[in-house]
Amino acid sequence: MVDLLIRNANLPDGREGMDIAVTNGLITAVEHDIPTEAGSVVEADRCLVTPPFVDPHFHMDATLSLGLPRMNVSGTLLEGISLWGELRPMLSREAVVERALKYCDLAVSQGLLAIRSHVDVSDPKLVTVEALLEVREKVAPYIDLQLVAFPQDGYYRCPEAADALTRALDMGVDVVGGIPHFERTMEEGRKSVEALCRIAAERGLRVDMHCDESDDPMSRHIETLTAETVRHGLQGRVAGSHLTSMHSMDNYYVSKLIPLMAEAQMHAIPNPLINIMLQGRHDTYPKRRGMTRVRELMEAGINVAFGHDCVMDPWYSMGSGDMLEVAHMAVHVGQMASMEDRRKLFDAVTVNSARVMGLEGYGLEPGCNADMVILQARDPLEALRLKATRLAVIRRGKLIARTLPRVASLNIAGRPDMVDPASYAPGAGDE
Repeated sequence: MVDLLIRNANLPDGREGMDIAVTNGLITAVEHDIPTEAGSVVEADRCLVTPPFVDPHFHMDATLSLGLPRMNVSGTLLEGISLWGELRPMLSREAVVERALKYCDLAVSQGLLAIRSHVDVSDPKLVTVEALLEVREKVAPYIDLQLVAFPQDGYYRCPEAADALTRALDMGVDVVGGIPHFERTMEEGRKSVEALCRIAAERGLRVDMHCDESDDPMSRHIETLTAETVRHGLQGRVAGSHLTSMHSMDNYYVSKLIPLMAEAQMHAIPNPLINIMLQGRHDTYPKRRGMTRVRELMEAGINVAFGHDCVMDPWYSMGSGDMLEVAHMAVHVGQMASMEDRRKLFDAVTVNSARVMGLEGYGLEPGCNADMVILQARDPLEALRLKATRLAVIRRGKLIARTLPRVASLNIAGRPDMVDPASYAPGAGDE
């Protein structure tokens, strides 16, 4: 007797028609035709069952604040930062908590059950830190929320940021963040990377820096971050987020940089939706799109994970908490449309992102946490194409969200009376 049995599931690795047995919140078996009774049975009907989506780069303290105190008219990164600076003194803990919890509701409905959120520590009152620590505790039963101490206004550029970052870490924030390209000079940016990596090493913490979020090919703080990772023995625990300057760097320099990143076991976190929206704003034509060199990083063995970054905030007026939308955009802007490419991009919003966060018990093998999503699609390629409906979201073996299948009714003489987008997959009608 098991608590939950999911029957006839397709898995991301290509296995089809599998049963998944769950007991006490853990997966106990993944086999064909498991002969057991179950407290609850869910029929997957050859739909894709995947581990939950993971967002390794988000700003939950700013989410859903669109229009406060005003709109970003230019649509630029710098105006967004300026707007956030205007809003920050007006924030209350209660308002930040309310917006964050509302976003977490949306995330769950999208099968997004793990999020790494940067939290601004530039204001010494640390209202955002207090708020997101409260949110982390409240959502723990259904979302793994990891927090990054992020000095939005610069570790050195903001006079109070260094002390505030230390206090945030003392309060229980999980990861050390930074933004070296926003310091006053390249030299202060370099020094900030050195100082922040030293803090992380001393405390045994991970590092996740907004790094070279710029069109400037000479913004090369990722090189310093790579060197400091090796210097402090932080291999596998450091992520460079955005890395948009790599889009503009010359190929010779990049041919040196990427092997150094691989040697340091860096994680790279592009944010396709926001990167292509904010970068290239000073270009006419040809116009750069700004997303970093995803294909080349992956080919070098670097773990590439995609973040959503923003939803309805001063930097991005759109967004829906849908990590498939993030990967879907990456397919297009990265021109990564082959079958192999799309499988890798699906991994970038699931297993690769889980690796960035160091999630334990993630996956669909016996012994893993029974966290999974049933999608209205046959395989990862179709899930990306359709941005597939989340039919069911399961956390520790309990169904926590359900969505009706996306099916349209037709009233056309001589044509079918129903259209199921998932039935258009190649070979779907052969069974």
